[in-house]
Amino acid sequence: MAASVSTRTSALMCVTCLFLGSGAARGQGITPPAAYQHAASSADIPSTVLFAVALQESGMTVRGRLIPWPWTLNTDGMPHRFRRRAEACAALRRALTQYRNVDVGLGQISVRYHGHRVGEPCELLDPYRNLAITAAILREHYTPGEDWLVAIGHYHRPAGGEPAARYRRSVQQHLARVVGTVAASPEARR
Repeated sequence: MAASVSTRTSALMCVTCLFLGSGAARGQGITPPAAYQHAASSADIPSTVLFAVALQESGMTVRGRLIPWPWTLNTDGMPHRFRRRAEACAALRRALTQYRNVDVGLGQISVRYHGHRVGEPCELLDPYRNLAITAAILREHYTPGEDWLVAIGHYHRPAGGEPAARYRRSVQQHLARVVGTVAASPEARR
């Protein structure tokens, strides 16, 4: 049993290290972790935008800090978090037989609308793959010269409207913490 607890603690620490940004002094922002920087750079989007969206989509508090959690599922609006990828994959397979709307991973990728981007749904539980897809979707919704918050709203709800506006406001709060300002700039401080 002690080895199991130790293994779980080690896994939690690895995930925390991988997905926690290095916190700067209060008010100076948070540097998005390398995985976010890489995925964002590959899609030509600000890493701060990607990190803020992940905080909104899969954020959970671990040891007093909000971090994106890679093994998060959302079934018809209800979040479920798992300790291990294998547990999340098994739950994802069950969920797909029971629910119409299932969102997966750091960016909460909709299997219904974006499942075609992977060979099989459990691939969305690969944190790096999930971030790459999240970044690609955000890029697809971005119009050059517009504020990234518009793309963020369309990421959540392509049709726009009040649900997209509510989502933008919520992500903007995370983005402001990440970039360390009261309001995020149009370029979200790449």
